[in-house]
Amino acid sequence: MADGQDTEIRAKFREMLEGSKDDWDIIAEHSRHFNKGLAARVINHLKLLDGDFGGFPVDRLTHSLQTATRAHRDGRDEEYVVCALLHDIGDTLGSYNHPDVAAAILKPFVSDANHWMVANHGMFQGYYFFHHLGLDRNMREQHRDNPYFEHCAQFCHLYDQSAFDPEYESEPLEFFVPMVERVFSRPKNSMYLRKAEE
Repeated sequence: MADGQDTEIRAKFREMLEGSKDDWDIIAEHSRHFNKGLAARVINHLKLLDGDFGGFPVDRLTHSLQTATRAHRDGRDEEYVVCALLHDIGDTLGSYNHPDVAAAILKPFVSDANHWMVANHGMFQGYYFFHHLGLDRNMREQHRDNPYFEHCAQFCHLYDQSAFDPEYESEPLEFFVPMVERVFSRPKNSMYLRKAEE
C-alpha cells in the first residue's frame, strides 16, 4: 500500500452476473493463500476458551487439551485427536449448539464417523448430567440405530466426560498445533474441491 492506495488485485464485477473467468482466477488465487492460514485461525479461536471456566472444575481450553491428550495417549489417530481437541471450540459462538459449530469447522477434513461424533457429542455427553437438569439423559437413544452411535458414546465415555481433572497433566496446545495444521491442510469433502482434488 503506497500513499494510502490499495494495490491488491481484485475482481472487477459489481455483481456476480458480471464476473469473468479472470475475476474468478483472481479470487481463487487469493483463496488458496487465505486457506493456508486456516489452522492458525482455528487455533487462535480455540485460545478464546482459556480462562473460561463456566463453573466447571477446569477452564474450557484445559478441558479441550485434556480430552485430546487422553485420546492421543490412548493411541487414537491424528484426525481423531484433532476432533477431540476442537470438539468444544463452538462454546464461544454457539452457546446453544456448540457441537454444530465444531462439526461445521471440521466437516471438510474428517471422516463421516468423526464428523458425526463431534456433531452429536453434546447429546451423548448429556447421558452423564442431563438428569440433574431435568432433561432426559437417554436422549441419545434416538440415534441407537446409527452406525456411529458407539463411536460417539465411546468418545464421550473415555475422553470427554473424564476430562475435568485439575490434577491431570495434559500436553500443551503447542503439542497439537502440527496435528491441526496437517489435518486442515488436507480437505476431503467440500463443494469447492474439483473431483480431481478429492
